[in-house]
Amino acid sequence: MKRRYLALRVENEGSVDRRELTDSIWKAIVQLFGEYGGSQVGMVVIEYDEQSGHGILRCSHKALPMVKASIASITKINEKSTAIRVLRVSGTLKALHKKYG
Repeated sequence: MKRRYLALRVENEGSVDRRELTDSIWKAIVQLFGEYGGSQVGMVVIEYDEQSGHGILRCSHKALPMVKASIASITKINEKSTAIRVLRVSGTLKALHKKYG
């Protein structure tokens, strides 16, 4: 299976931990595309730094538009206003680290 890696930045009034981020993204995917759509995604949060709000997410290359739409639909995490930005997308983790730093 081909995969895509997304560099993310979470902007929140407080801090968001890795589990809250993962749960909110999964919830958004299921709300927009249902359980069948969610089964096609293969999403995993690979890295996440709570202090800076930067992270790396992995998903199926076919599900990339679904994941990006789901991320864009998230406006709140733990009742706090939240925006999640996709900074870069890459086909390999090594290339993403080169581009993103």
